[in-house]
Amino acid sequence: MYAGAKAVFYALSRSATLKRLASKYGMRSSDSFARRFIAGETVEEAIDTSRRVQAEGLHITLDYLGESVRTVEEADAATRAYVRLLDVIVAAGIERNISLKLTQLGASIDRATCVDNLRRILEPAARHGFFVRIDMENSPWTQMTLDIFETLWQQEYRNVGVALQSALHRTERDVQRMNELGARVRLVKGAYKEPETVAYQRKADVDAAFLRLARVLLDGGTYPAIATHDPAMIEGMRAYAASRGIAKDRFEFQMLYGIRRDLQSELSSEGYPVRLYIPFGREWFPYFMRRLGERPANLGFVMRGILREK
Repeated sequence: MYAGAKAVFYALSRSATLKRLASKYGMRSSDSFARRFIAGETVEEAIDTSRRVQAEGLHITLDYLGESVRTVEEADAATRAYVRLLDVIVAAGIERNISLKLTQLGASIDRATCVDNLRRILEPAARHGFFVRIDMENSPWTQMTLDIFETLWQQEYRNVGVALQSALHRTERDVQRMNELGARVRLVKGAYKEPETVAYQRKADVDAAFLRLARVLLDGGTYPAIATHDPAMIEGMRAYAASRGIAKDRFEFQMLYGIRRDLQSELSSEGYPVRLYIPFGREWFPYFMRRLGERPANLGFVMRGILREK
């Protein structure tokens, strides 16, 4: 059921017809269905959302949505958009933390182009005190993502970290490698449809791997980010950290904008750093569908929203 739901929503995310419908109706009004998970389509909307989130005592990371660009020109445009985003964030006075995907910067076109584009972002980010997280995409990109990360790491860029997925069989050794480097890791379960040769197919196995890897990060990692909305996973991490005498400020919990606000508030009130992943931009549909794949019960909410907007 777990892998099947992901497969269905992955297929829907690639539907041009559904994307057109969603793009037409999804952001039409302030209470449109997509705004439950997306800050908006413009950087101004993302900044407004970020200010509200920070006013509640939570931390932020901004993600300008877009992936799998097909041309050098598109990759250059995305890179320039991120450089502009840095300037806007500085001017707005909000927290300096962003997330990005390498296929948005040209990884599928040419590795050298992607490295150059990432460097174009990391250089001004370092000057202005930003932390940049490289999101992990589906498994065909895992090795290249980590190779590019290490290339920049070896060039002394230390304002960059990476996300790793507990669903993948290989992630245990990837976690060990990041711990050896002293790199900051965001641990997620993984939202992509993957073959059984590279990923666990049962939710119980993904969850078990998540707990196991999170413990390794808490013991030997550099300010790890534990990204989950699962109360059982969160309680497991809280208990483990307490049992090992790991202070609350040595790691953080991360959650997605619009999901489990009750848990966000509870953890923050107890002194745990909580960071929200705040996505925005016109290319929000694939991200949105992956969120539904993680919780298929949301599909009814979405379909009611589309019908109401129409």
